[in-house]
Amino acid sequence: MTFKTVSVIGLGYIGLPTAAVLASRKLQVVGVDVNPKTVDTINQGKIHIVEPDLDMVVHAAVHEGYLRATTSPEQADAFLIAVPTPFTGDHQPDMSFIEAASKSVAPVLKKGDLVILESTSPVGATEQMAGWMAELRPDLTFPMTHGAESDIRVAHCPERVLPGHVLRELVQNDRVIGGMTEKCSAACVRLYKLFVEGECIVTDARTAEMCKLTENSFRDVNIAFANELSVICDKQGINVWELIKLANRHPRVNILQPGPGVGGHCIAVDPWFIVSAAPEDARLIRAARGVNDYKPQWVIAKVESAIEDHLRANQTKNKSKVNVACFGLAFKPNIDDLRESPALSIAASLAERAVGNIFVVEPNISAVPPQFENSFTLITDKEALEVADVVLLLVDHRQFAEIKPQLRKNQVLIDCKGIW
Repeated sequence: MTFKTVSVIGLGYIGLPTAAVLASRKLQVVGVDVNPKTVDTINQGKIHIVEPDLDMVVHAAVHEGYLRATTSPEQADAFLIAVPTPFTGDHQPDMSFIEAASKSVAPVLKKGDLVILESTSPVGATEQMAGWMAELRPDLTFPMTHGAESDIRVAHCPERVLPGHVLRELVQNDRVIGGMTEKCSAACVRLYKLFVEGECIVTDARTAEMCKLTENSFRDVNIAFANELSVICDKQGINVWELIKLANRHPRVNILQPGPGVGGHCIAVDPWFIVSAAPEDARLIRAARGVNDYKPQWVIAKVESAIEDHLRANQTKNKSKVNVACFGLAFKPNIDDLRESPALSIAASLAERAVGNIFVVEPNISAVPPQFENSFTLITDKEALEVADVVLLLVDHRQFAEIKPQLRKNQVLIDCKGIW
């Protein structure tokens, strides 16, 4: 099977870099996104997200004629679905984006096409996706009914890249490929080997789905251990970052770093997919989620305590004159991604509690999200250090690591990342 045209459904933090890398291999790539503004931006050779070097790759791919974007799927030889998979209010997987994407692709499928689900998904999602497409295309056969002889190949290949290093890791990292049949897996491997230098390791679809969930749940448990340590050490008067550095000198210990919580589209979400499927058995995974979800509340309590101390020191009860500066809104360092960000949640909660004037410093965005325009004000790091009574370091952006803040008298620092 030869892949001449590849379609990527969903042009976000994973879909757009994947489309750009495929286009850089001189494949014809059609990116599909429901947001017309995103489509227009990409067709101008520009990008709408922050990711190192992505702007150059997209610009070259668009202007050389290998990449274009549209709002509706078109015929292609392979389709990569990279849409969000959030959870609902009761922590159940929200499959609506995958359902919409698969149903949008179904009308343009032809015999021999390959459909790959890249979105991190609960176990069974790939089979469910194939079922949705089959309902709309009774004229085609799918793996769950016709096995290796199916007209359409279906597979799951979860992304496993680090924001800020996506272009490199898309190429260098190993990929886990789970086809619904061996032929599905083989077709998927042929596509990914067009740009992946790492190993393509074949398994079945359900194992591939569970693999991604397992990777992120492992990290979530490790971070929960670090976050729990930070709470304990705070009460004991121990520097948790020094403690972890010392403990990690043991040859078989590798504790991750604590922070204000866990955010992003993966680690804060994926463990719930396991919990929802096995609520009675996933006790440790659920407990870790509880620890990490609690950490922002602990940070907020620390800020409120610091404000009360400030008011007592100044012999006033007027909170309206207290200034709190939050350094960082993104869910991790050196990116603009605010999805599931504990830092953003903390800043918003402080504003809701009317603890004072909330200022934020986030060098990777030019404006706060519209829903928070009346909650806090975006200012520079220099301005924040000048006006703040309470300085709250939430994200260890490289710009912040270069700062050596000189705190004035009665100015309180709460450092959630241990860099100041």
